[in-house]
Amino acid sequence: MVTGREQENSGRAKELYIEADSLFRSAASQAKDEQIDTFLEAAELFGSAAEAAPRTALEQDALFMQAESQFFAEDYRTATETYQTLQKNFPRNRHIDRVAARLFSISDYWINRVVSEKASWMNFNFTDNKRPIYDMDGHAIRVLDQIRFDDPTGRLADDATMRAASEYLRQQKFAEADEFLTDLRETFPDSEHLFLAHMLGIQCKLELYAGPAYSGLVLEDAEKLVRQTRDRFPDKMQDPANSETVAKASAEIAYHRAGRYAFRAKYRERQKKYGAARVYYNLLLQEYPNTPQAETARTRLAAIEQYPDVPKQRLSWLQKVFPDQKQTTPLETKKQSTDQAETKLR
Repeated sequence: MVTGREQENSGRAKELYIEADSLFRSAASQAKDEQIDTFLEAAELFGSAAEAAPRTALEQDALFMQAESQFFAEDYRTATETYQTLQKNFPRNRHIDRVAARLFSISDYWINRVVSEKASWMNFNFTDNKRPIYDMDGHAIRVLDQIRFDDPTGRLADDATMRAASEYLRQQKFAEADEFLTDLRETFPDSEHLFLAHMLGIQCKLELYAGPAYSGLVLEDAEKLVRQTRDRFPDKMQDPANSETVAKASAEIAYHRAGRYAFRAKYRERQKKYGAARVYYNLLLQEYPNTPQAETARTRLAAIEQYPDVPKQRLSWLQKVFPDQKQTTPLETKKQSTDQAETKLR
């Protein structure tokens, strides 16, 4: 609800908006240096107009034009903050598509600068308003993520998701990239980036695999993605480059899964549990007969063929002398009278 004092300022807000709009339009015919000063002056007036008419349609438009003025003045850092203030104060505002487009272009600009300048997150910036003060690529990804949050069904939501995933891939942050790619596949089934999200998703899964001593769930996910890619994109699989990439990924998955069987078999061998080792070697041969580990499995099966399934128990004669607790018959107390209990060995 707008207070009486704020209503009294609505006339002043309109005057400020008109004055700011006139300045904004006049900048188009000015030289570059003069333009920037004019846009910054317009931004200040638009900001004053927004403050004079809080929680109104005029404030919504004034905030948008303030951000636009800052954008054209190449003050991308402040423009981003103003666009985000607009989105926060008016979640479903009528400028939402244009705001998303501006924020996307700013984040894309920041990422490209990081790549071209090989900037470090430790490089602080106090002079260039086009850039954040620090962590330019981190800010870019957060802006992209905010685009998705502000308008999950917007036309740039999937573009922002893919751009963030690509930047995480460039940074070799595969877990974060995988999260964004998974979100794209599940949330945007009609996205033009869907095929790429599958291909890059397979790559991320394989990069995240930590070895046979760790969980193999990521390999199962990768294998599932390979099947989905072949099933959903038969036309893309006609391209030899795509087909070869997926085939190589499938072979790598098979190699790692065979490696897991080999790892378990060797572990059982060290324990002299040859029966369990034979089980794993045979599973390896049945499921992955064409992997490098298969030949090793055949060699080891022949080598341990005569060995018992489990090692013979040492000092077995001690079991007869000192039986363990599980083999000892328990004592039971049988009450024969109210005053006397008899202990009976069964």
